[in-house]
Amino acid sequence: MTAHVPPPSIKDGTRQARIDLAAAYRLIHRLGLDDSIYTHISARLPGAHDRFLINPYGLRFEEVTASNLVTVDIDGNVIDDPMNLGINPAGFTIHSAVHAARTDAACVLHTHTVAGVAVSCQKQGLLPLNQWSMQFTDRLAYHDYEGIALDLDERERLVADLGDKFVMVLRNHGMLTCGRSVSEAFKLMHNLERSCRAQLAVQGAGAEIVPLSASVARKTAGQYATFYDSIELNGVPDIEWVAFKRMLERSDPDFMN
Repeated sequence: MTAHVPPPSIKDGTRQARIDLAAAYRLIHRLGLDDSIYTHISARLPGAHDRFLINPYGLRFEEVTASNLVTVDIDGNVIDDPMNLGINPAGFTIHSAVHAARTDAACVLHTHTVAGVAVSCQKQGLLPLNQWSMQFTDRLAYHDYEGIALDLDERERLVADLGDKFVMVLRNHGMLTCGRSVSEAFKLMHNLERSCRAQLAVQGAGAEIVPLSASVARKTAGQYATFYDSIELNGVPDIEWVAFKRMLERSDPDFMN
């Protein structure tokens, strides 16, 4: 009997990165933040600064698994494509730009949600109205819309606008988060989405809004940053991410396949 030989994508030491990225895809779907087969989440391949993992073009997010993710380099060369579906060119433009420019961005997450797109269309952008949104005070970048992201020359302007921040509003388009891990990028997007929904709810209610001082907003942002740093830099267990994955293990156990 011939021994089972795992595909290169599974035996190359990237198993945990693949599981975490597949988990992020499933969670974005479960929370209703996906957009058919569009938008993307990418993760830098461990030990390879110029390669990253991304979803096969044509799969819905609930179909993404650890083993069907595509490996691509920052020049657009597909290295490993288990399903032979290729990748979305617009996704490559955005994600390759960030991975090439930001060595601290292990994961890049992009969404087109109704709430996120609605806030991205507002001139003032995201407002520091509550605890969720105050975490982004002085930590939010903006990039003007240039059309569907198919032109590679947009990458230079996109990363210039992002600078050293981890969260960006793509005006008239959607939202983008980066993370030092898949879990950080996901949690930032989760809170960003809730901030957008809350902002629209408050604006729609028409009631007088309780003002918050800039100093309180900055203090809150610093508290969030300290918490994230404790996980990413100091090795504090990420119990929230573990809890999210436990939920998936009950509802979507095939994400690890």
